[in-house]
Amino acid sequence: MLLEGRKAIVTGASSGIGKATAIRLAAEGASVCVNYFSDKEKADADAVVDAAKKSGTNAFACQADVGAEADVIGMVEQTVAAFGGADILVNNAGIENQVPTLEMPLADWERVIRTNLTGTFLCLREAGKVMAKNGGGVIVNISSVHEFIPWPGFAHYCATKGGMKLLMQTAARELAELKTGIRVLNIAPGAIATPINNSVLDDPEARHTVEAEIPIGRFGQPEDIAAAVAWACSHEADYVTGTTIVVDGGMSTYPRFS
Repeated sequence: MLLEGRKAIVTGASSGIGKATAIRLAAEGASVCVNYFSDKEKADADAVVDAAKKSGTNAFACQADVGAEADVIGMVEQTVAAFGGADILVNNAGIENQVPTLEMPLADWERVIRTNLTGTFLCLREAGKVMAKNGGGVIVNISSVHEFIPWPGFAHYCATKGGMKLLMQTAARELAELKTGIRVLNIAPGAIATPINNSVLDDPEARHTVEAEIPIGRFGQPEDIAAAVAWACSHEADYVTGTTIVVDGGMSTYPRFS
C-alpha cells in the first residue's frame, strides 16, 4: 500500500472527486477525515466513511465550511485528536456558477472566492502547521485546467484556480526553503464525470461536443483523479513539489485551448 499509516484530510469529500479520493487514500492505507459542507451532505459523507472503513483503516466525517476560519481550525484539531496527526491534505472543496463577468453580482464573486481560494489557504495554513511540527507532509490542491485555460462566464472560478496555482507555487517554495518536509502541488482535472457536470453528461449533443475536444475521447472519472492524488501523496513522488499535474485526457492540447 502506498500510504500505510498516513493521516489524511479530504475536503468536499461527500461526492465526486473528493469521494473517490477519500476511498482511494483509505484503500492505500491512510486514515481519512471526510469533510462535508452542510447537513444535506451528511448521509453521503457517512457513506464515504463506511466505504473507507472497508479497507480496514480509520475514518470519520467532519462538517466544516472551509471558508470559515474557526471551522477549519476545528476540523484539523478533530483530525489530530482522532488520528494523532495529519500528514496529507487534499484541498478539493470547490463551487462554481455561470454568470457573465459584467453582470456578476459581488455576492457571486465573493462566494466562489471564499470557498475555492480562501478555503484552500485556510486548510493549507492550519494543516501545514501540524505537518511542520511533526516532520512533514503533502498538500494537494485540486485545481483545474482552468488555472491556465480561460472559461467565459466563469471569471470568478478561473480567478480562484489561477490564484491556487501561485498560492501552491509560493507555499511549495517557502516551505521547502524552511526545511519543513512539506510538499505542495496541484492536480488539475479536465472534464470529469461528476455531479457538477450532469447537465452536460445528460445531454448527448453537449457531451459529444466536449468529448470531441478530448484526445482520449471520454470524460474522466473521479477515480482517475484519485489515482493521481494517491501517487502524489506517496513517497514515490517525494521529488515532486511546486508544480501542477494535469489529468485531462489530453484536452489542454486541443487547438482551441493551446
